[in-house]
Amino acid sequence: MPVPLTDEAGNPARGRLIVADLGKASCLICHAMPIPEEPDHGTIGPPLHGIGARFTAAELRQRIADPKALNPDTIMPAYYRTEGLTGVLERYRGTTIYSAQELEDVLAYLVTLTEPGP
Repeated sequence: MPVPLTDEAGNPARGRLIVADLGKASCLICHAMPIPEEPDHGTIGPPLHGIGARFTAAELRQRIADPKALNPDTIMPAYYRTEGLTGVLERYRGTTIYSAQELEDVLAYLVTLTEPGP
């Protein structure tokens, strides 16, 4: 997904808050990240340390928005897709996990993660 979803550039500071927000399906549920003040990091997905050095913004946008387009077997949810999903509670059908701006903010944060992890 090479084209940003919004006209406003993503804000990395807002993105860092979003990825740690349990009310927004925190990335920390599945991934370890360089956010030391948060004690519980997941191990289901790969660590995200250095992710900004491994993928372009366009590649990361696709992985966040609709990861099944890249890997149909992934368990990672689609954060910006509403069609073709299964097992979605009625109250969440037709809505995305992230708004377009939230996705761009998260992306802006992730591309700053260029240092390898521990």
